[in-house]
Amino acid sequence: MTFSDLGLRAELLSAVEAQGYTTPTPIQLKAIPAVLKGGDLLASAQTGTGKTAGFTLPMLQRLADGPRPGKRQVRALVLTPTRELAAQVGESVADYGRHLTLKSHVIFGGVGQQPQVDAIRPGLDVLVATPGRLLDLQQQKHVDLSKVEILVLDEADRMLDMGFIHDIKKILRVLPEKRQNLLFSATFSNEIQALANKLLDDPEMIEVARRNTTAELVDQAIYRVDREKKRELLAHLITEHDWHQVLVFTRTKHGANRLAEQLSKQEIPAMAIHGNKSQSARTKALAAFKTGDLQVLVATDIAARGLDIEELPHVVNFELPNVAEDYVHRIGRTGRAGSEGQAVSLVCVDEHGLLKGIERLIKRDLEKRIEPGFEPDPNAKPEPIENGRNRRGGGGGRGGNGQKRGDAGQNRGQGQRRGGEQPTATRRRRRGGGGRQQA
Repeated sequence: MTFSDLGLRAELLSAVEAQGYTTPTPIQLKAIPAVLKGGDLLASAQTGTGKTAGFTLPMLQRLADGPRPGKRQVRALVLTPTRELAAQVGESVADYGRHLTLKSHVIFGGVGQQPQVDAIRPGLDVLVATPGRLLDLQQQKHVDLSKVEILVLDEADRMLDMGFIHDIKKILRVLPEKRQNLLFSATFSNEIQALANKLLDDPEMIEVARRNTTAELVDQAIYRVDREKKRELLAHLITEHDWHQVLVFTRTKHGANRLAEQLSKQEIPAMAIHGNKSQSARTKALAAFKTGDLQVLVATDIAARGLDIEELPHVVNFELPNVAEDYVHRIGRTGRAGSEGQAVSLVCVDEHGLLKGIERLIKRDLEKRIEPGFEPDPNAKPEPIENGRNRRGGGGGRGGNGQKRGDAGQNRGQGQRRGGEQPTATRRRRRGGGGRQQA
């Protein structure tokens, strides 16, 4: 089946063809007809499955086909958890809507709001936003959401993890009661089901990947190594196998900075990307990485959410995540949309409990390897895992990760968020001092 079989307008088909796509992915095959019907949708798909086009294309078609008000107003609202994902979705809206007369814009925190206000003022059809910045501008009466016809919650599971639920509820209260709601999530967790029950009206349900499964095209392997030799092993693997475009995950911002500096000193071009970096620095690093000018991008989970890099060949977990589900999201950066990828995790004795938790979640044992010259000390004792804010027993041989989900490395939902935004109450408390703080 081709995109033309899905009932899309000629203008959209032309834009899809210009992007080089010919065959819809499974999520697109199911989501596009469902959205075109006009009903609510609850869809679960892993990253890299093409879900952005799955809601963007039919959303643009419904807006183009529908009656247009005399004054241009926001008729479609897409909420995303991070700046990077907002920018990615905004780019897709612009690319696919290039032959339509619809206007769109993207707003997010971490940058000055005046240019965003200026862009909104003449009127928009589609607004892509992170919840915190949207709520700020709406409360300042810069954004009118009273005519929204279509609401999309993209990566809703991440928005809940990051503590956006209160902002989302405030936004929902200012939207028209009659609208189409589209909720996309990597998993159908209990929290997502609860949100869907409140938000959606008799939704069509689509699930194209089993819950908490890892991409089948990703070759996953564990390298056992002592904690002190991780950096040396990483540099060895990159140079020995001539890896390019390597996305490396660390737990903390400081760890990301330190690792990027150390790799660069070994003549392996590397940069760090995380919430403390300015938006311009993050954009510059990501652009260099996408073009291949930058060999290694070291990221925290916060910054990597929403990164869309075609045919990314290598993901390395320099440190295992404290929350097992984050392993699935991390390695979902590679092996996307039919391309093969490789995910390597460097695991020391401290992380054996975390590894067991990941293997329980994905219901498989991962291949264990030992690189000659980097054999781990069999007598090494586990130490508490440093989270960046405090020291917690992240594995320590206890057979579990020792942490509740809400207590993970970035204290999700408790005053700090992924993507650089603070919960609204926290933002207001901190405004009086030295300006806004960014996560």
